[in-house]
Amino acid sequence: MSETTAADSRARIAADIGGTFTDVAVEKGGQRWTAKVLTTPRAPELGVLEGVKVALARAGLTPADIAVMIHGTTLATNAIIERKGAPTGFITTEGFRDVLALGNESRYDQYDLNIEIPKPLVRRRHRVTVTERLDNTGQVLRPLDEAQVAAAARFLREEGMQAIAIGFLHGFVNPAHEKRAAEIVREVWPEAPISISSEVSPEMREWERFSTTVANAYVQPLMAGYLARLREGLNEMGLTAPVFMMLSGGGLTTIETASRFPIRLVESGPAGGAIFSAFVARQKGWEKVLSFDMGGTTAKVCLIDEFTPQASRVFEVARIGRFQKGSGMPLRIPVIEMVEIGAGGGSLAKIDAMGRIQVGPESAGSDPGPACYGRGGDKPAVTDANLLLGRYDPATFAGGNLALHPEPAAAAMAEHVGRGLKLEAPMAALGVVEMVDENMANAARVHAIESGKTYEGRAVVAFGGGGPVHGYRVCEKIGVNRMLVPSGAGVGSAIGFLRAPVAYEVVRSLYQRFASFDRAAVNGLLGDMSAEASRVVANGSFGAETTEHRIAYMRYVGQGHEIAVVMPARDLSEQDVIDLRAAYDTEYARFYDRPVPGSDVEIMSFAVTVSTLVDEAEPVAEPEAAPAPKPIRHQQVRDTASGEVRDWAIYARDEMAPGAKVHGPAIIAEDETSTLVGPGWTCAVDGLGYLELVKEG
Repeated sequence: MSETTAADSRARIAADIGGTFTDVAVEKGGQRWTAKVLTTPRAPELGVLEGVKVALARAGLTPADIAVMIHGTTLATNAIIERKGAPTGFITTEGFRDVLALGNESRYDQYDLNIEIPKPLVRRRHRVTVTERLDNTGQVLRPLDEAQVAAAARFLREEGMQAIAIGFLHGFVNPAHEKRAAEIVREVWPEAPISISSEVSPEMREWERFSTTVANAYVQPLMAGYLARLREGLNEMGLTAPVFMMLSGGGLTTIETASRFPIRLVESGPAGGAIFSAFVARQKGWEKVLSFDMGGTTAKVCLIDEFTPQASRVFEVARIGRFQKGSGMPLRIPVIEMVEIGAGGGSLAKIDAMGRIQVGPESAGSDPGPACYGRGGDKPAVTDANLLLGRYDPATFAGGNLALHPEPAAAAMAEHVGRGLKLEAPMAALGVVEMVDENMANAARVHAIESGKTYEGRAVVAFGGGGPVHGYRVCEKIGVNRMLVPSGAGVGSAIGFLRAPVAYEVVRSLYQRFASFDRAAVNGLLGDMSAEASRVVANGSFGAETTEHRIAYMRYVGQGHEIAVVMPARDLSEQDVIDLRAAYDTEYARFYDRPVPGSDVEIMSFAVTVSTLVDEAEPVAEPEAAPAPKPIRHQQVRDTASGEVRDWAIYARDEMAPGAKVHGPAIIAEDETSTLVGPGWTCAVDGLGYLELVKEG
């Protein structure tokens, strides 16, 4: 949201729900206050409300001082992964009952005879077909049988379904049948939440469209109920300011829109982290960075080039095969592209059947949490391993709000990891940390390879509770020699929410070939899409100035995948069409070295994004050298690369002035996280107060 709006005279607050911690950040007049509290899985709104109270108390503010609240959560993602959404029924075109199960019939591992495919969210019994048929231009071939729709609605209600998804073949071209079917369902079953594909994901490719629509229906009752309870709780505490939700694509939208299309929230928390990294990269003038966000449950990596996170229109949730495309459930939504793995502070460690250390994806979460939390957990997690290596001070973890207990951590590590490897608990802990660091580094390598990029000349922006702890070692593994830990790194995603614009993306399919390009039809469609996106943004922009971005997804005729090409944000002229065709050849050559002469090009879909303007980050001059503070203490730390135990100096971050420099091994401690400066690394404080780590030599 633009920081030049009228709301800036009052405070803004952001809250991010993670699997282990809920982070809250408050900003007013250039100052920031933060809070980190344990997530409350059974009633997530309680953790948010507690975090808001703590952050406001630290800021000396009241709920009435807040002008706007911005919120992100992974509740929708977790509901799909854990299969804890609402029982959902699906009404579709006769003959297409099994599209959700068949997918596109591809195999993510060609040589695995026992390959496991993600199961649809809807049982076959509850996938009901009705007579209707449109052709690919939207013309009616068979009219909708309204009696069958009514019968399907009654059947699904009797079966105990709590949400309905409707997706018809070619419904993205002509939504008339889907809309009429929704009207009939409401007549039979007025209280049923209904999702239709022509609103949720109006694009060609029925498997992805149906899958996204079903997923939206599956999480809608859960998310609508949660958002209603959160809104009620905020009102009761006196925080009546509007609430905006972080979208997976990096923009903000109203709570009402989020309740209708909760599937767009699946990566809202991680998206905030990518926005945070992009803002920091712009402040530093670094055009190539890797965003590294490690929290309590997962670690996320995202490539950022020219201050913009890598984006995509397709996202897979609940992958069965780690790092294997095609092994998850496809969601066709605007999303910031990243790799997310189960490697957080709460990720559990064990010995697998082959005698190897395995970390994650199972997590201890916040209840009971790692063994060292002293809340009943008896299995070792990454946080236990870090504690046993001497990386954490048990008395000051999480700002002293959560004391750690080394004894149960050592017992759990020895029992579940050390015994199988015949190692003492500290060496078993070293193996756990080295394994989780390698898992994260491997995720970063795969992400770069899949994106056709390298880490040469790139820096890492590390944040989250665990990012600064593990960052330097991950950097060493992927060959990066510069790392940045911004202020407020422990709650980076929440801060990223405060940097995001109010934005909304609309995607539509309209098949076009340049040999027969219908300029009037395309301009009409783009105009309607622009108007729709502008209406959504106007609900939360406070009258701020907006900008528009248009993209065409194009391919040579007969190819299977599209390339995104930027279009001018205006009605297309004849010359614009010629330029767009030439731009595709240029973009294709960038990916594949050369274009394909003589081939016609087809456009499959268009995307229009309207967003408020975000203030440019002003560069800050590098400070003069300043003396390093005295260490507040020393503690014994075991280095994961060498296994050597040494005295590491511990510094308080708030005592390090701009220009101060310390040499590793050292730990820079703050309330929400700690930054490890490994052997051979230096850490300097820049003019922004950020910690910049550089590997010597």
